Amino acid sequence: MSRAVLFDTETTGLDPLLGDRVIEIAAIELHNDLPTGAVFHQLIDPERDIPADASRIHGLSNADVVGKPKFGAIVDDLLAFFRTDPLIAHNAAFDFGFLDAELMRVGRPGLDRARMIDTLVLAKARFPGMPNNLDALCRRFDIDLSARTTHNALLDCKLLAEVYVELTGGRQRGLLLETDSASLSLVQYAAVENRRARAVVVSDAERAAHEAFVASLPDPVWHKVDGSAGSSGAR
Repeated sequence: MSRAVLFDTETTGLDPLLGDRVIEIAAIELHNDLPTGAVFHQLIDPERDIPADASRIHGLSNADVVGKPKFGAIVDDLLAFFRTDPLIAHNAAFDFGFLDAELMRVGRPGLDRARMIDTLVLAKARFPGMPNNLDALCRRFDIDLSARTTHNALLDCKLLAEVYVELTGGRQRGLLLETDSASLSLVQYAAVENRRARAVVVSDAERAAHEAFVASLPDPVWHKVDGSAGSSGAR
């Protein structure tokens, strides 16, 4: 089973080399490109002010991060959630760059770029010359944007997960593509386990109608299967 992690960050600005910091990170686990329900989400004390211009974009202010942990306090949990699996983000170089800067501040190595999957790159390849920000892609794929009033990291992850499925080929919602029970939700798995074969009772009238119908056919397949229209009709 293929595991990946899709993540998003919100920051105090656009450039970690100029002192901008991560203030929110959200990540969701995917198995075979579909969310499992496992989520990592954390607000972070950036150890600096959040500019008003940034707050207008993501809706987070200094008050929202008062008392929140610093990055060093959550890094172990974050890396444990990431494991060594592929990391998916929209405009991934931005998010990787900010996380690398935070990791270096606490003496950790940066993220391996070989793990990067950039949905913006995928979108540009599929829709060259068109708007390919998250809002535009959601509208193009008819994904509900009604809850997205600001750039909340966890909501953006959930929306991007739907976009990612569409960018990688699309999948009918709710369609079970494999029988591996490990890929089922608990509810789906319980539903499969509770299914039992049921005997279908055929009335005498239904049996007679079936036999009459078979007799009217020039070369009925039922006779080829077991040589008896009556016995077939009883199944």
